[in-house]
Amino acid sequence: MENQSSVSEFFLRGISDLPEQQHLLYGIFLCMYLVSLTGNVLIILAITSDPHLHTPMYFFLANLSLVDVGLTSCTVTKMLVNVQTRHPTISYTGCLTQMYFFLMFGDLDSFLLAVMAYDRYVAICRPLHYSTVVSPRACVLLLALCWLLTNLVALTHTLLMARLSFCVVGEIAHFFCDIIPVLKLSCSSTRVNELMVLVLGGTVLVVPFLCIVISYIHIVSAILRVRTPGGGGKAFSTCGSHLCVVCVFYGTLFSAYLCPPSVASEEKSIAAAAVYTVVTPMLNPFIYSLRNKDMKGALKRLLGHRSFSF
Repeated sequence: MENQSSVSEFFLRGISDLPEQQHLLYGIFLCMYLVSLTGNVLIILAITSDPHLHTPMYFFLANLSLVDVGLTSCTVTKMLVNVQTRHPTISYTGCLTQMYFFLMFGDLDSFLLAVMAYDRYVAICRPLHYSTVVSPRACVLLLALCWLLTNLVALTHTLLMARLSFCVVGEIAHFFCDIIPVLKLSCSSTRVNELMVLVLGGTVLVVPFLCIVISYIHIVSAILRVRTPGGGGKAFSTCGSHLCVVCVFYGTLFSAYLCPPSVASEEKSIAAAAVYTVVTPMLNPFIYSLRNKDMKGALKRLLGHRSFSF
């Protein structure tokens, strides 16, 4: 029996086991990755270059785009390289590193969506206190707290994974190093790891989701009390983009990790993870641009076009 120090690499199954589908999937994922990278970088550049967008809402949006770039890059690029080189392996150290960044960026997505919901809650339900509650100092502290917590969670999972023994070089039934597929390859007890996945994983997903739900309950309640003609629709339009992203993000995430065992399968998990790590970050820039006139104007000025429309 070999110990973990002698296991230098793992095999990654990838998206499909069928060789004839590899080139098609390579082209599809490469296009989606480039679109996602371009869209999110444009969002970041538009927000940083336009003084009109130097507000808390767009500050968090720029960070969300940055996190989406990191999430997609740390999972998809290795898969694309493996397909291109026809060498579907990842080193032991590389696997742990990929797992760390995947967990960090994935959890950051969840936390940032919750912070953005809180920002919209204060803007609509407590507008007179907005500049005080969501001050630049508060924004920086909230962002720093999000980065600190997600790094601690990712580091905890990675260190617990590093203590496990892997007796043979096995195949990870995924296209990147996710926790559950890697745990299945261990020949030592994974009870502590599974407990931490349940406790920490549930916390970083459920708590932000509940914060978003509570925020939008208050927002909808406040909008319904607006008696000014058209005032409610205008107020809700400022939250429409964020609400669309929340639905896509958590809908995909829950389908990937909270499906009952009777309906879960490796194929469904891979497909859901592909949507979560590639499709959702690709759609976010379009969702925010389509529903936000300020973003359209900023992108128009950034690109130097006389007209910008979708």
